[in-house]
Amino acid sequence: MMQQASIGLGIRTRLLAEGPDTSAAQVFGDVTVGDYTDEATLVGFAKACDVITFDHEHVPVALLRAVEAAGTAVRPGPEALQYAQDKALMRDRMAELGAPNPAYRICGGVEDLIAFGAEQGWPVIAKTSRGGYDGKGVWKIDGPEQASGPFESIAQDTTTVDGGTISREGVVIVAEEFVDFSRELSAVVCRAPSGQAVAYPVTETVQRDGICAETTSPAPGLSDEQASELQQLALRIAGELGVVGLLAVELMQRRDGQVVVNELAMRPHNTAHWTIDGAATSQFENHLRAALDLPLGDPGLVAPHVVMANVLGGTEEDLTGALLHCFARDRRLRAHLYGKAVKPQRKVGHVTTVGDDLDDVRRRARHAAGYLMGDPNA
Repeated sequence: MMQQASIGLGIRTRLLAEGPDTSAAQVFGDVTVGDYTDEATLVGFAKACDVITFDHEHVPVALLRAVEAAGTAVRPGPEALQYAQDKALMRDRMAELGAPNPAYRICGGVEDLIAFGAEQGWPVIAKTSRGGYDGKGVWKIDGPEQASGPFESIAQDTTTVDGGTISREGVVIVAEEFVDFSRELSAVVCRAPSGQAVAYPVTETVQRDGICAETTSPAPGLSDEQASELQQLALRIAGELGVVGLLAVELMQRRDGQVVVNELAMRPHNTAHWTIDGAATSQFENHLRAALDLPLGDPGLVAPHVVMANVLGGTEEDLTGALLHCFARDRRLRAHLYGKAVKPQRKVGHVTTVGDDLDDVRRRARHAAGYLMGDPNA
């Protein structure tokens, strides 16, 4: 999707892919297959680029510093990216900035987690400080008898994320209060090196089993004042951390309306895939504009309501064939398939609908996504 955005901008792009069959490798013209955690591979690849950026945050910070030392710009830079890679660093930095955190503690051992649970009350949430994604590396701990589980998990030497091997050395457990939230929100902003920044409308997200299933933009029931406050929060975080490119601030809204920061992501983000068809300028185009310090585009909506539904791997394997029904039923439907083999619960595409009536827009998106997943009741 970043390659699609680059075409209209006349940007020549190169890709370092972990394998020849990845989604991006299917559409990029200049592809190098290699290990992004190998310094020689990464630095050698970057030498032929004016600037490098990412579609995930797992490239080790030390290697990104080596790329910068070799003369290639890295955007977002390692000093910013570390806060998206490491939840312990992120929590401490958010506290320094006065951003709304849940109660938390960095746990060096099981006894720290048990003490935190005793103070806060059970259950609590335990997260690995690095390497977790799509619900992995996150545990709900109901009592002290379960406290050893997360530490046993990180005792392993390595983990594999997006095709790369990430060391577990230095990984700790972050304990957080269990937030009984009413919903999850995402505030996505984009910032250029010059300091110019734009904010997309705040989005409501629905997570199922730790995976984003659906987004609604703008978030229903959020006042203009509340939305502006959350956009300003995300813009302030981006500025304080020196982010260049996209920043997604994932938020949990408590039942009293207050929010806390859940996680940060510094890349085009699943909760803003709706912007391809629902915003004047997509997140992918603005991310590229920011990386090259071009003026940023309008992040505004193209319709009063935009709903994006992820297509997760189900019983339907012929996704392109299934579009026959979806497009015949809804000629305004927009679909994006990722070229991935269908596997259970794997993100293999998404659909987007726009319109004036939120109930109708949601119904259209849910039907199309359900049909593409093989749901007989869609």
